Amino acid sequence: MINKNFGFGTQIRKSPYFDSTVKWGATGFSVYNHMYIPRDFGDPEQNFWNLIETAILCDVAVERQVEITGPDAFKFIQLLTPRDLSKLSVGQCKYVLITNAEGGVLNDPVLLRLGENHFWLSLGDSDILLWAQGVAINSGLNVKITEPDVSPLQLQGPKSAEIMIKLFGESIKDLKYYWFRELDLDGIPLIVSRTGWSSEFGYELFLRDGSKGNDLYEKIMLAGKEFGLKPGHTSSIRRIEGGMLSYHADADIHTNPFELGLDRLVNLDSDINFIGKEALKKIKDDGVKRLQVGLEIKCENLSGPNTTFWPILYNQKKIGKVTSAVYSPRLKKNIALAIVEIEFSNIGMELDVSINKENYKCNVVEKPFFDPKKKITSKSL
Repeated sequence: MINKNFGFGTQIRKSPYFDSTVKWGATGFSVYNHMYIPRDFGDPEQNFWNLIETAILCDVAVERQVEITGPDAFKFIQLLTPRDLSKLSVGQCKYVLITNAEGGVLNDPVLLRLGENHFWLSLGDSDILLWAQGVAINSGLNVKITEPDVSPLQLQGPKSAEIMIKLFGESIKDLKYYWFRELDLDGIPLIVSRTGWSSEFGYELFLRDGSKGNDLYEKIMLAGKEFGLKPGHTSSIRRIEGGMLSYHADADIHTNPFELGLDRLVNLDSDINFIGKEALKKIKDDGVKRLQVGLEIKCENLSGPNTTFWPILYNQKKIGKVTSAVYSPRLKKNIALAIVEIEFSNIGMELDVSINKENYKCNVVEKPFFDPKKKITSKSL
């Protein structure tokens, strides 16, 4: 984290919303996709309550877009992901995985289809732009792969719909979950989608002109004032409650989709071709040796998210690791995502977790921890 004496350099990029986030109280930043991201607007627990009770505006310009165009763009995007895209419509989004030749997860972006052969991959923290450009070289497909001038904001929380109606009118109510549309706000070009990394009802606004970043941020904050909108940052508490993955923590190049319980995103039964298909067939046939689980940790309230992978033990033997952990003030429990050897993944299993060399009891529980059927995010207005 970086304190108020920021000391930024030129080798890491700033968001188009940077000046506004500092004006509205950002006091700490970290680096994500080679950019600075605001991580601290004060008490993270208050940020959580702001998210679930009213709304927050998050600068997530670090969610860089990989743009794929050209006559073979659809064939190419299908090559990158094991999810069958044959029913993906123009104007629709899908959560996808990108896998390598060994079946390892390289990223879990949201895919947007802007045209028949025009796609964006909205990335977590990873160099998928370079991966896609490398794959293209020997693919024999006619595609162009670039990083466009596109920078998302997330407007998330139960009041986000009222704020969006004030900004764009009643017609925004017709936008369905995981769909998007092209809009213009006082000359600011946008793609607006019903998505977001929060497990709450919300929207993402993809700015298509970085020079208008602070103008857009200020317009949204002004429109949201009467609804209690607050500046904020992505909530670790809420995303762990919702079982949402953070790449490099809960998944990485050494993790396969089946270990994450994401079998639904892997289509092995059709004739679609994608990188890692044979490896994933073998992994499925052989069966996985590890599995991601939810945990409740029985210790004093955690003071914040874990910053290291805590070992999970059974009879003093390491059998896994905690990948994301936090105290949920709503559930009044310490909750965590973890990956363990499969024989220790049964619901109710009692294990130990080592935190700062102290062992504490934990139990394997169902995940997500809150709103398991995702009624909040997918509700209609």
